[in-house]
Amino acid sequence: MSNGRAGRKRKGKSRRDRGRADPDSSLRFSRVNGFLGLGSLAAIAVGYALLAQGSVTLAPLLLVLGYAVLAPLAIIL
Repeated sequence: MSNGRAGRKRKGKSRRDRGRADPDSSLRFSRVNGFLGLGSLAAIAVGYALLAQGSVTLAPLLLVLGYAVLAPLAIIL
């Protein structure tokens, strides 16, 4: 008795190929990514330095800019 699966092909990746990344979908970092990453680190460092000195306005803005804007852009772009 057959369970009806004999003639069908699977559309997904095989078990052997599931762990491998496609060469076209791999992350490629450029100078723009590097500059955005360094800008993110600089904004975060300056934000924490200002926070330690008691800034209640500029420090949170720099931290949000570094963590929520520049860091994701450095990864995505």
